[in-house]
Amino acid sequence: MDDTFKPTDPSRRLYQLIADKVRVLIQQGHFKEGQRLTPERELAQQLGVSRPSLREALIALEIEGQVEIRMGSGVYVCQRDTWRNRLPASMGESPVEVMHARAAFEGAVIVQACMHATPQGLARLQDSLDGMRADIATGRDVLDHDREFHVRIAEMTGNSVMVGLVGTLFDMRREPLASHMRILLEGEPVWSAALAEHEQILRCLQARDPLAAEAAIRSHIRAAAERWVTP
Repeated sequence: MDDTFKPTDPSRRLYQLIADKVRVLIQQGHFKEGQRLTPERELAQQLGVSRPSLREALIALEIEGQVEIRMGSGVYVCQRDTWRNRLPASMGESPVEVMHARAAFEGAVIVQACMHATPQGLARLQDSLDGMRADIATGRDVLDHDREFHVRIAEMTGNSVMVGLVGTLFDMRREPLASHMRILLEGEPVWSAALAEHEQILRCLQARDPLAAEAAIRSHIRAAAERWVTP
């Protein structure tokens, strides 16, 4: 990656540095008000960054009011009177990096959970899935039951530190950048796919198969990342 995107301030995230570069291009007139930006694939190549990281930067700029993302059409420069201040430090962690961390950590957690699974613990997981299914059917936000499912897996380990870390990583989905990505990219098809993946995870736990359970949860989180943060 170009030295331009190597942070000198450790508090600055990669997507913020990419947003800085795109913002400069807009302010220097490379893209005019109302103009569509270069397609993401080409712009990512020009900047020497990955498409998921560019997508995060563009969503951050949309929160800032400098661009508008029109799904299926492209990204357009907004009128200057809609522009707000620079990105706040509280925008949150990179959703791409969070999902990678979750896959690594929860894969280890579920192996321990499988070894300590009880009928009561498995029944609680089924309750979470039933809640997800009802949320999807009625159009309610599924996030709370989704979180509950992952935390209850961690609870089966009997390790309170693991429970806390799983919850903390999951709650990064509520940070400003991740929340805005949810608004843009999540919907009934996304949640139905997630529910089916959760059901497969539960089947592996019921079978007391730790390797299959680990593979299932890692596959689920990778699939979620592809649906959620990858264009």
